[in-house]
Amino acid sequence: MFCYQCEQAAQGTGCTKMGVCGKTPEVAALQNLIVWGLMGMSFWAHKAREKGAIDAEIDLHLIEALFTTVTNVDFDPESCAAVAEKTVEMRDRAWTLFEKANGGPYTGDVPDAAAAWACPDSREEMVKLGREKDVRRFNSDADINSVQNILLYGCKGMAAYADHAHILGKDDREIYAFMHKALAAIAESKLGLMDFVNLCMECGQTNIKTMGLLNQAHIENYQKPQPTPVSIGAKAGKAILVSGHDLKMLEELLKQTESKGINVYTHVEMLPAHGYPGLKKYSHLVGNFGGAWQSQYEEFQKFPGAIIFNTNCLQRPADTYKDRLFTWGRVKWPGVKHIDGWDFSEVIAAAQKAEGFTEKPDKEILTGCGHDAVLGLADKVIAAVKSGAIKRFFVIGGCDGAKPGRNYYTQFAEKLPKDTVILTLACGKYRFNKLDLGDIGGIPRLLDVGQCNDAYSAVQIALALAEAFDCEVNDLPLSIVLSWYEQKAVVVLLALLSLGIKNMKLGPSLPGFVTPNVLNFLVENFNIGPIGSVEDDMKQMLG
Repeated sequence: MFCYQCEQAAQGTGCTKMGVCGKTPEVAALQNLIVWGLMGMSFWAHKAREKGAIDAEIDLHLIEALFTTVTNVDFDPESCAAVAEKTVEMRDRAWTLFEKANGGPYTGDVPDAAAAWACPDSREEMVKLGREKDVRRFNSDADINSVQNILLYGCKGMAAYADHAHILGKDDREIYAFMHKALAAIAESKLGLMDFVNLCMECGQTNIKTMGLLNQAHIENYQKPQPTPVSIGAKAGKAILVSGHDLKMLEELLKQTESKGINVYTHVEMLPAHGYPGLKKYSHLVGNFGGAWQSQYEEFQKFPGAIIFNTNCLQRPADTYKDRLFTWGRVKWPGVKHIDGWDFSEVIAAAQKAEGFTEKPDKEILTGCGHDAVLGLADKVIAAVKSGAIKRFFVIGGCDGAKPGRNYYTQFAEKLPKDTVILTLACGKYRFNKLDLGDIGGIPRLLDVGQCNDAYSAVQIALALAEAFDCEVNDLPLSIVLSWYEQKAVVVLLALLSLGIKNMKLGPSLPGFVTPNVLNFLVENFNIGPIGSVEDDMKQMLG
């Protein structure tokens, strides 16, 4: 196998024997095959779109299948094989769609991924074929191949956000059109380096639209998030823990557990759910349990109830809780019960059977500080900046992970001067969101903007501040320090770069799929750089 799409890639270059995430070589090969098939499907879907022909089922399969290949989502070879088989069927469907719209066969060159190759009958043969579709072989030019991988991983991250929005009834044909165009370009591999760089910038712009669409879906269904204190203790009673990003799944579970004596807790990226009026109205949504996703193996053994994942961040489960662990949506693990649809009765039964919590009071942490909430304090914030009470804003966020070096983010937050404000998002905030950092004139120094897709909110806050101070975003007293782990972080970074934001720090290590020449391009054009020592980086940012 070979996989280097996440920050924990072995030796920083790629996993070749077993995925650090727990992905087996079999699953890695099947996911390669899925991507290969999607490239072929997108070639025909893009050509059909140019003729005015669109198939919503093809668009939906695109985002669901791409999401399947995101890190820490689907570890089940049976499931991945089924997705690969369906992808080939959808490729043929897209091919037929094009020929019907074209009034006849295509007369140009057809890339290998879009040709009439058949999905092998056995899983063994599927794996063998998938092993040949190494992501390092898209292009013989290493730098072009690097940018093609950045584009692919950006599309994977965007597909996750688009899938969440689709579940809430929101779709945008332009988003799907771009992803088909991007994957078709990778399949053909005819464009030059700067053409693919421009596609990466377009990917970032399209992701801003996608995150905005998801933000709109969340607000229309659950209203604007409000600053909300959330208990990290426990209430006495039976319990269910929900991990992931999908708010609709949480809502349905809350409806089905109402008046059943079961308390519902959020885990990691579900924490911001507490800020939405449409969700926090459920009195049995009682708190947040645990730290970041990489601590689940130890922490879940201490959770005395049922646990359900609705998106990525799943790890190999321990036998001590595997029988009360469930998955939903795209996330799957062999031998773990998967819930199809919206009936959570099995999860509820597992929670009722489990021991449950005794009362364990603890402190509260603040969430729900999205752009609407922060901009509601705009006059107060602007006055604090003008008076010198707030000297600088720091966006410190992104994905957490187990690799050494991530204590940098804890130390950075701890050592920042008391006249600075931190905006944070995604699970990277678990490195410091339990610290008591105080406030500045009633403005909390730590503002939890939300999930990783709520980078949209951070962008809106930055744009509003730039407008208020009549300057460019890069001229604001604002520094961005990011941690990355998987493909959603890649597409968030592309979104920031597409806005022309410069001087960002990225860590704890740089992606293995970025060649030295591509890194130099990012440094020269955006002054992006790796994190160093806390003291040196802070001195540089504070001027």
